[in-house]
Amino acid sequence: MNDLSQNILSKYVIKNVQVKNRLAVAPMTRVSASEDGVPTEAMHRYYLRFAKGGFGLVITEGLYTDQAFAQGYRYQPGLADETQALAWAPITRVLQQEGTKVFAQLMHAGALSQGNRFRQHTVAPSAVVPTGEQMAFYYGQGGYPQPLPISETQIAEVIQGFVASAARAVQLGGFDGIEIHGANGYLLDQFLTAHTNLRTDAWGGSLKARLSLLVAIVQAVKTEVGDQVPVGIRVSQGKVNDFAHKWAGGEDDAQVIFSALADAGADFIHVTEHEAWQPAFSGGQSSLVALARRYAPGVPVIANGSLHSLERANGALLDGADLVAQGKGALSNPDLPRLYAYGGEPRPFDGAILGPIANIKDCELAFGEAP
Repeated sequence: MNDLSQNILSKYVIKNVQVKNRLAVAPMTRVSASEDGVPTEAMHRYYLRFAKGGFGLVITEGLYTDQAFAQGYRYQPGLADETQALAWAPITRVLQQEGTKVFAQLMHAGALSQGNRFRQHTVAPSAVVPTGEQMAFYYGQGGYPQPLPISETQIAEVIQGFVASAARAVQLGGFDGIEIHGANGYLLDQFLTAHTNLRTDAWGGSLKARLSLLVAIVQAVKTEVGDQVPVGIRVSQGKVNDFAHKWAGGEDDAQVIFSALADAGADFIHVTEHEAWQPAFSGGQSSLVALARRYAPGVPVIANGSLHSLERANGALLDGADLVAQGKGALSNPDLPRLYAYGGEPRPFDGAILGPIANIKDCELAFGEAP
């Protein structure tokens, strides 16, 4: 083990949860649950490989939070009822037996929903048709429909959905932590983004007002689960339907966003960018990871974005991250921590894994475990 691998393989504590190394599996939608949102045996085996491969933390794919408008995709798992939550318990237990911690990512799709079995229409901050096309590898087809503006009553139900799902995750699912999905163009990011949030009430207008739903959910979930587990949030500039989007106010926006999430009590902030080491804004020098560290001092930062090489992963730590979350790097290298430890070269990512549908493939489950 060289000096570089010693850094990334060192222990770390998020609130009261100790992880055995700085490597996490990033949340990745795999549309492999049952039609009613219950995790399957394939998902059990899929997640277990990452634990057997040595990852310190696994963050689940986005789990929908209610039986109204939260579900985004067909075959997406949820935490919207006891049956779904209890089905996660055997998965979290076997990962924990391997020494891996497991966080549940809670997600509301909002206007980007393209497969909700509970509702025929979508809701969003405002009646703005989303940019781009539905994702075919998640069973989508054509453009997104125009959402209906979400009402005050429905906003209260959204908050309660996150709260109730977090409680189920901890009490029934056995999860070690909660990540709120505030990134990638889904509902909370729709509130944050000026061109999708045209509201003139308390939930819209200034950046601080557009942040208010994210802040309210962090605070409400923390109130519910107390000091039992860490509660953090994932944020991004780019979106699944608007890849190149940047925060209009540049570093000033970053300061407001990261400061507000820190003040809300977030126990960690998960920052995702396409290439996490690149400057966050044109003309600037600081990455979004570095800005999160600067404006949320003392809050653990998880970095995600093309960081699968050992050099890139350690560079993110030097840039201010405390953990590095791997997406494609983990899919192609479920034993990545062991590769780092023994000086192995990560395998290149094969995009065929995610096509034509991004569900879990037999070839992934047959992947040999690291020695």
